Amino acid sequence: MDMGMGSNTVGVGVSSLYLQQMYWAVVGAVIAVATAVNVYSHFLYRQRVSSASKYQTAPAKPRSVVTRTVATLTAITREATYVSLPPLSIRGYTVPTPTLGRTSVVLANTIVLVVFCFYKLKPSNRWSYEDVAYRAGFITTCQLPLLFLLAGKNNIVGWLTGTSYERLNWLHRWTSRTLLLTATIHMGYFFADWAPYNYIGIKITTDSITKRGVIAWAILVWICISSTTPIRGWNYELFVLQHLISFVAFIAAVYLHTPGGVDGVHTYIWIPIGLFIFDRLVRALYNIYINLAIFHPKAKSCRKSEGLWSCKAEFTPLPHDTTRITIRDPPISWNAGQHVFLSCHSLVPLQSHPFTIASIPEDGRIEFLVKSERGGTKRFYKHAARVGLPTTTEDVELRGKRSVAIEGPYGRIRPLRQFDSVVFFAGSTGATFTVPLLRSIVASWKDSAANSSATGGMFRAPVGAVTRHLRFVWVVKSRGQLSWFAKQLGDVVEDVKALREIGHDIEVDMSVYVTCDETFTSEHKSLLSSLQSSQPQSQQQQHGKVEEIDPSYSPALDEKEKTMLEDAKTEIRETDSSIISSTDRSIRKGEGSKRGGACGPDGTCCCTANIEDEDASASDPVVCNCNCSPSPVQPASSSNPSLKSSASNTSRTTDEKAASLLLLHPAIALFSGRPVPRNIIRKTLEHACGESAVVVCGPQGLVNDVRHSVVSLSDERAVHKGTGAQGVYLHAEAFAY
Repeated sequence: MDMGMGSNTVGVGVSSLYLQQMYWAVVGAVIAVATAVNVYSHFLYRQRVSSASKYQTAPAKPRSVVTRTVATLTAITREATYVSLPPLSIRGYTVPTPTLGRTSVVLANTIVLVVFCFYKLKPSNRWSYEDVAYRAGFITTCQLPLLFLLAGKNNIVGWLTGTSYERLNWLHRWTSRTLLLTATIHMGYFFADWAPYNYIGIKITTDSITKRGVIAWAILVWICISSTTPIRGWNYELFVLQHLISFVAFIAAVYLHTPGGVDGVHTYIWIPIGLFIFDRLVRALYNIYINLAIFHPKAKSCRKSEGLWSCKAEFTPLPHDTTRITIRDPPISWNAGQHVFLSCHSLVPLQSHPFTIASIPEDGRIEFLVKSERGGTKRFYKHAARVGLPTTTEDVELRGKRSVAIEGPYGRIRPLRQFDSVVFFAGSTGATFTVPLLRSIVASWKDSAANSSATGGMFRAPVGAVTRHLRFVWVVKSRGQLSWFAKQLGDVVEDVKALREIGHDIEVDMSVYVTCDETFTSEHKSLLSSLQSSQPQSQQQQHGKVEEIDPSYSPALDEKEKTMLEDAKTEIRETDSSIISSTDRSIRKGEGSKRGGACGPDGTCCCTANIEDEDASASDPVVCNCNCSPSPVQPASSSNPSLKSSASNTSRTTDEKAASLLLLHPAIALFSGRPVPRNIIRKTLEHACGESAVVVCGPQGLVNDVRHSVVSLSDERAVHKGTGAQGVYLHAEAFAY
């Protein structure tokens, strides 16, 4: 007896090689179904965009019996697959629970493997232990190609199914765990067969095949343990290095453990080796092409740069220990929502980090916003801080630029321009994912408007968008983070305003929630009220939003501007208390007249209460109820004649300062607190004329809230179950490794 693969026929005339083929028939069928769904989704996108010129009212709404039936099945399937249990809390550590869709795939794969391990065998009969062990060994080996198919960045499965490699990585990890399960069955039944004779120790020490099998199993155990989230997040670079070394050692041990004389066994080992070499070779060749300047002579001459590398990056420090990395005239093309791996060996040797591209192709440059944590990202920020903010072109060329290498782009998301309404939720740096998607849709509106003007029609260009309404929500801690995308969001407001003026029926609503800077919301609304007081009433919108005024605002301030800002704040607070009173009243509240709060790490007050209704009018003063917050501004009585006199005598200089010092476009609503995703999504869905999409990127808590809201609203509205409501597509991106 040995722990090798033995005969390939065990049980009642059932070939293990046949069962291996059957397993791959099941896997192939699943991939084929997913590929068909991907093809249909691509066809549906093309059909919707092309029909926008024919059905301008609701091209994202199914019309025929076939499309309505498919939409109904799609909506029901989405609702079921998006469901997940509440996260588990173990000693203060939150463990997110997987969705029903992921759980179903993993459970189905596990059931198929276990059934094949014991098919037509008697696992309870001790005389069948060896047969079960051999069978489980064959089933274990045949899973190796799938493990590597799901691991590569140039992913064949992902290309067929329209899924990016990082969204298949969870399945790669669970495949390794099912591999460990069947390998344990393989080893366990051999041990159970040897145990009555006290033969386990002798077999391991004297038989080389058994020894290599135990080593392979031990390496697989380490791979599964080291791939858990806490270890991956502890030091990702170290994890990647040891992961590659461990897999090479595992494959070598498995190869030496399995006898070459058994037909088909080594085939399942050479296939993953070939997949690994293919992935690495393609990545290496493509990286050489995009990163060497010799292959991009035109771009090189445009940048007037010399050297081996085609990409030069500028590093700029931003608030909240964040670095903006800019690559002008990039040698690659990309779509909004994609990411690349960035390497800067002069700052961080032998490391490559994935960063979401925070710009769109129309910008002509690639931008990243990198939060300083530890390791490489911290070195990026230190370098940017040393360089500072260049004031001249020479400073940029000599001090700010470093040669970098990029790999990518990677990432896929269904084209959002095929949906009637799109809701974006971003938490902190999650805006690097959602803002480019928002801007991409607006850019398609502008392209369609330009082409339709040339053809005399409305949205007739095939590159146009079906989307009519966009809703954007961004949750930040303080005012410093607004400088990241204040200008881009302001440009979106102005672009949409210009499109509406020429007759396009589109709409964008944006809200920013500040959780740890209560004083900023009051100051911002004070400046905004100062502007409103000098504008005609017809130009002001209810609920604190302004649509018509177009002040000049600054997304980032230097020291001189900061001084001016403080002077303006002081002047406004001293001379116009009634404006501050109206500002406080414009801050919406949820329940009660006071808002809950908690102390942040820097002693500021973090408003943790939920804002149930953005449009609800609150006449009572709303303050953040926590001891660490600054003294709240008390509302003044509007009947005080002296205050009325102060308001009427506000100087024009103060108005000009307020107009020039706004950090956020006045049309973007600002709130102090946290959003309630369910209520925000509900309002959008109630006005949608076709299928909607919800996109979220941020901390796990925000992602869970949005996911649960989409599921509950789909169930509440009975999407496509006879009510006429339209389906909801969800794309969730959480902060994780």
